[in-house]
Amino acid sequence: MTLQPALQFLAQLERNNNKAWFEENRPAYDAARAAVEDFLEAVIDALRNTDQLGDLTAKQCLMRIHRDIRFSRDKSPYNTAISASIAPGGRKSGKMGYYISVGPGNRTIVAGGLYSPTPEQLARFRKAIESDASRLRAIAKARPFVEHFGQIAGEKLKTAPKGYDRAHPDIDLLQLKQAIVIRHFTDAEILKPDFPEHVVAACKAMKPFVTWLDETTG
Repeated sequence: MTLQPALQFLAQLERNNNKAWFEENRPAYDAARAAVEDFLEAVIDALRNTDQLGDLTAKQCLMRIHRDIRFSRDKSPYNTAISASIAPGGRKSGKMGYYISVGPGNRTIVAGGLYSPTPEQLARFRKAIESDASRLRAIAKARPFVEHFGQIAGEKLKTAPKGYDRAHPDIDLLQLKQAIVIRHFTDAEILKPDFPEHVVAACKAMKPFVTWLDETTG
């Protein structure tokens, strides 16, 4: 299993992001997608028991390569990365999971968290922080979490959210408009035979974080 076909196709797609070129090179896309599927199956198999993934398949996790351009100034029709969301039930389940995106130019990532939270999710997140942030603090200080992700990231307010005191001891968390973690990988790293193992390790380090978010934000 190698992700080389995916990197090669996606690098070419970046330079030829149009329907005519894509259709002419569809066999190369099929090979790229198959390579990513094989990689995802290895990751899913390694996570199947700890994350209750049941009979989940890579196809249930893979996202469309077609972009939604309805409200975008960029009318390029295709994403230049192949992405997936590994969660019980697959990408359409609405459950918190592990976001994996394979892209050339050192753009491959493993990520998770509240990227585009609804107002209700964000309100529940802040209520949980206000009540008791100790568990989340402990999760963020765990060695595997720090080694893979460093810290909880995301866009922040410049001041306290409405209804909260700027002197709150957890104001740094309350200011978050997103709560995400991201691990970046280079092209050289993802072409190594043990790359799936590194992705699995990152997912396991992320699990307490996404579990906490699932429990607190619904």
